[in-house]
Amino acid sequence: MTTLLRSTLCATALTLVLSGCTTLLRQPPPVGAPLAAVTAQLGQPNAVYPDPAGGQVLEYRGQPMGQFQYMARIGPDGRLVAYDQVLTSENFAKVKVDRWTKDDILRNFGRPAEVSRVYAHDYEVWSYRYKEAGVWNSMMNVHFDAQGVVRQMLNGPDPLYDDRFRRR
Repeated sequence: MTTLLRSTLCATALTLVLSGCTTLLRQPPPVGAPLAAVTAQLGQPNAVYPDPAGGQVLEYRGQPMGQFQYMARIGPDGRLVAYDQVLTSENFAKVKVDRWTKDDILRNFGRPAEVSRVYAHDYEVWSYRYKEAGVWNSMMNVHFDAQGVVRQMLNGPDPLYDDRFRRR
């Protein structure tokens, strides 16, 4: 590998790492801040989801490689209600199997790190990287039926960080 190519690859990797850290380094605005102040402080969100109770949810993406995802909840009055890192064991435990839909998952967790299929059940699977219990490198796999309803949630090790999944 040439020195120029190696330098370019290192610079690209560093840029990607640092751009992922900007979400971590942002100071959250205070609860009650207006939407304009939230976006001025946090930047433009990666996605915006309508909240059925009014207001909206702003996604600040940490997926696909990070183990975090921040959501800013804006109330019907246009003010910040909460700003949280949502990929936690406690939040995943709130999912109601057979009741929640893709829209519910998007509003609560944002877009997944990976999307795959289980053909035997005709399920679409959204996978989220996170630190289970704040310790273990894990993937939460949310299985949806053809109507977009959550039918199953399975947790397992994240192959990205688990040596058992690496080719030797």
